[in-house]
Parts: sequence; structure tokens; C-alpha cells
Amino acid sequence: QVQVVESGGGLVQPGGSLRLSCAASGISLDLNVMGWYRQAPGKQRELVALLTSGGYTNYTDSVQGRFTISRDNAKNTVYLEMNRLIPGDTAVYYCNLKGKTTFTRRPYDSWGQGTQVTVSS
Repeated sequence: QVQVVESGGGLVQPGGSLRLSCAASGISLDLNVMGWYRQAPGKQRELVALLTSGGYTNYTDSVQGRFTISRDNAKNTVYLEMNRLIPGDTAVYYCNLKGKTTFTRRPYDSWGQGTQVTVSS
């Protein structure tokens, strides 16, 4: 069974940086679409960053130039580098991985459990 595990969240001061990690385990996977989303209390979940296997990236305007999504193919891991953090970045961050199993080519679509990011003095 595919399991997606997120890590790297925590409390950081405004202007600081964090790196979130999202690792898939349990089976060999070929990732096609990788995304980071966030949700603050009382607000809709929003897309933060998107990455495709072809290298296409997309960022929401509020994080453009500050966040970077990247991938380590060998480790089935997706990262979100967050720089110059502001209080408005405070939210639970979720990763979403879409692709196929390497050997059987079965599709999958899995979400991580979420990791809290709090930007505050």
C-alpha cells in the first residue's frame, strides 16, 4: 500500500525558512504530478505549488519567488523550500502525489497527513 509521509513543519519567525518533505513508500512509483497545498483554519484549501514529471512548475501568486518545489526521483520524495516566510503562510501543508506504480502501471493518487507551519514572533 502506498503511504505518503510529510515532515519538516514547525514554528519559525517571520523572514525565516523551512523545508517540507513528502516521501512515498511501500511500492516503487513513477510520479507524474506532485503538489503542495495548504489550509488555514476557516479557509479553503489552496494550491501552493505544483510540479510535473516534465519539469513544469506552477505557484500561487502569494508564494511566487519565495517557495520552490523540487523532486528527488531516486527517493520518491518531493520538497517545498519556503523562504522569507510571513505570518500569512501559517497553515497546515499537505502534499499530493499522482502517478503510477513502476511495475504494474496502476494509477495512484495519495495525500499526506499534513504538517503544521506556524510563522510567528
